[in-house]
Amino acid sequence: MSQYTDEELIDLFSQEGQQHQAFNLLVQRHQQKAYFFIRKLVIDHDDTNDVVQEVFIKVWKNLPKFRGDSLFSTWLYRICTNESIDHLKRQRRGLFSSIEDVQKKLSGLIDTDPLYDGDEIRKKLDKAVLELPHKQRIIFTLKYFEEKKI
Repeated sequence: MSQYTDEELIDLFSQEGQQHQAFNLLVQRHQQKAYFFIRKLVIDHDDTNDVVQEVFIKVWKNLPKFRGDSLFSTWLYRICTNESIDHLKRQRRGLFSSIEDVQKKLSGLIDTDPLYDGDEIRKKLDKAVLELPHKQRIIFTLKYFEEKKI
């Protein structure tokens, strides 16, 4: 993909005229992981694509402020988490319903989404994860699906 590390790409981003190249390489490297992480939280394919787009817009706008206190991927997952939560809150407000109603709707999408490729056991697991409160669902997803340290 790229011979550059994330840190080198962030440095490259700070150089005049190199922002687009550096950003494109960061997106290529991290877009798929961001998509699958967000998909576990948002479920719907189209909504996930929208959230991923919002995530990378935020990355573009805020990358100059990235201090490097953590890994870029840690910072990116935080943005993914916040954007996913914001999306679910907007969805809940738009439906004038409780988070439980949104979870039921998302659970139904697991069965009807033609792009969902899990078997029956995976569907049951994903539905069970949806029953968790959203903070626990995020932690569970990060730990067991993304294999991140808590």
